[in-house]
Amino acid sequence: SIINSTNLHEIFHFLMVLTVIGKKNSRKLLQGIKEKFVEITEGSTKILVLDKSISDKVPPKKPVFFNPAAKLNRDFSILAYSAFWNDFDKPKIFLDGLAGVGARSLRVANEIKDVEKVVINDVNSDALDVAQRSAKLNNISNFEISENETCRFFSLFSQKDSRGSVVDIDPFGSPTKYFDCSIRATMHGGLLSVTATDMQVLHGLAKNACKRKYYGVPIKTEYSNEIAIRLILGCLYAVSGRLGIQIIPQFVQTHMHYYRIFVKVLTKKDQNQNLGYISHCFECGNRIVEKKSSSCCDKCNGKLNSAGPLWIGQLFDKKFVNSMLNEIPKFIVDKKCVGILEKSISEAEMPATYYTLDKIASKIKGAPIKMKNTIKILQDAGYLASPTSLNPTGFRTNCTIDEVVKLFEN
Repeated sequence: SIINSTNLHEIFHFLMVLTVIGKKNSRKLLQGIKEKFVEITEGSTKILVLDKSISDKVPPKKPVFFNPAAKLNRDFSILAYSAFWNDFDKPKIFLDGLAGVGARSLRVANEIKDVEKVVINDVNSDALDVAQRSAKLNNISNFEISENETCRFFSLFSQKDSRGSVVDIDPFGSPTKYFDCSIRATMHGGLLSVTATDMQVLHGLAKNACKRKYYGVPIKTEYSNEIAIRLILGCLYAVSGRLGIQIIPQFVQTHMHYYRIFVKVLTKKDQNQNLGYISHCFECGNRIVEKKSSSCCDKCNGKLNSAGPLWIGQLFDKKFVNSMLNEIPKFIVDKKCVGILEKSISEAEMPATYYTLDKIASKIKGAPIKMKNTIKILQDAGYLASPTSLNPTGFRTNCTIDEVVKLFEN
């Protein structure tokens, strides 16, 4: 008679957590795996990985997967999480829904000193065994493991006072099927980080699949990677809106075959309308960003092709990215991080979509102008201009395409 329904719910949740964690802790490490493992160091963390993951051109997915080429991805995660937790006064809990051998989570637990608890989850028990052994190599004590389907795992941490302050999703392919449960597992004011690797879908080679997964369609342009990122954010925005949640992008990054976004999650409705379309003219290169799609170019009267619906708001929070830059001396990360973050700061408040030096050169029928000269010409003419972190030859400006061409033809 003393136990009410609320107590029963709390007891059930507690027992479920103990079950999934205890099940893994009792398993014999690396049982049944006969492949050779090697110890590598990433950042300042020791990680056990298959030797084939290092030697083979394409890392094997079985029995466990590790991608050494994703080190830059993990470097940025460390900088973002550390910067975020610096000014965070709630529990510093990290939830990794698709951990694999735990490379990212191990680095979080070992390198970010303020983190209180790291909980990793995967359906591959062998991968979790490897992660647990790596945790012992680093003498990590704030490290827990769970063997569960991803959304079931996040459901265990979706109640008040049990959510993560940083939640991570890093799947093969599209992350969209995890958006709902990962948002629910992120506390108010927390950080949600998402990776997408389904490049063909996001770049327009499977438009029906893109519409089904991301609620929008892409177009193939010189800034297709930005459209892809905005489609991911647009889908996340739509899902969060249904839950009465607001997302605020903090930082986005792309390298090789992945897109990575970091958003702050707030348990309140978004008062701004950040969903819209990017309409592109393939005749003159003009682009229009607005809440409704356009069909006719206002520069040459050509036909416009539209991508969306997608996110049309800012991609970077200037203050947050600057704080990431300030974190670099604390960690061992790739030198590329500095340049990418500096460009991200400079473009944080610039218009959506970028131009490329090659495209402009083809329009003026001349050789590409150097980036620093391009920026100077635009700024001297009174326009805003900056390079973009999304393309080494890309630049952002509030100057229209016809004016850009006139400036560079002179």
